[in-house]
Amino acid sequence: MSATLEVPASFRSSAVRPGWFGLLREAYQEVVSRRRLIRYLVQADLKKKGANTLLGNLWWVIDPLLQMSVYVILVSFIFQRGHADYPLFVFAAILPWKWFRASVRDAISSVTSQDRLIRQVQFPKIVLPIAAGSSGIANFAFGLIPLAGLLFIFFPHRASAYVLLLPAIAVVQFVFTMAVALFVSAANVFFRDVANVARHGLRLWFYLSPGLYSVGQVHDIAGEQSWVGVLMGLNPFATLFEAYRAVVYGATMPDLRALAALLAASLALLVVGAWFFKRLEPRFAKVL
Repeated sequence: MSATLEVPASFRSSAVRPGWFGLLREAYQEVVSRRRLIRYLVQADLKKKGANTLLGNLWWVIDPLLQMSVYVILVSFIFQRGHADYPLFVFAAILPWKWFRASVRDAISSVTSQDRLIRQVQFPKIVLPIAAGSSGIANFAFGLIPLAGLLFIFFPHRASAYVLLLPAIAVVQFVFTMAVALFVSAANVFFRDVANVARHGLRLWFYLSPGLYSVGQVHDIAGEQSWVGVLMGLNPFATLFEAYRAVVYGATMPDLRALAALLAASLALLVVGAWFFKRLEPRFAKVL
């Protein structure tokens, strides 16, 4: 299937600029009506990534395990600051973070990498970051295989029925990821430094999130510095990491109020991101 088959019959004129609600309605209609195109782009991206390496899709299983091993050696053996059952503790953060990082990196170049197609064919460009962000779901799904192995084979005492809540937490992360994807994909068309900034920014973001340590450890180290706790509360991945660990590592119910608040904020950010993308979309072809 080619992109030309998905071209709508008519497009709005660049002289007519819909308002806020009009742009959002247009974005929603384009995504819904181009579901087949999005699915095709996701499948093509997964096939391309799997064909570029010797082990193919197995890397989606091997890579998070290798990264977990590095952090276990660094934190548990060198710094001696690890938790009990630390491999499971850190893997519960590595897996969702790798999903987010891969999705954002792919979304950044999703529009600029299709510059020739955009200049030649009229089609809804918003499907490009949506497809790029959605392809990361496969990475996360494959990563659940080693997670299940760690949980049920090596740490069965941590297993509980709460692990069934993983998809619900993943939905919250997906909404947040899509919002970020829309912003960075549109911004990268006009500022090509976004990719370089994001590479370092994402690395810093992970280390400032409770990925290698718990939120409780952060508060203990911060002591009376209350602003540290405030900043931690504003970090979406503080909520997400704690939620993933609650169901995987702690065998407890996650903080549903915190997840609901993050979902509401992510939905609002997604709306703004869709408006931001659609507002800049008419200028893509000229800049590219």
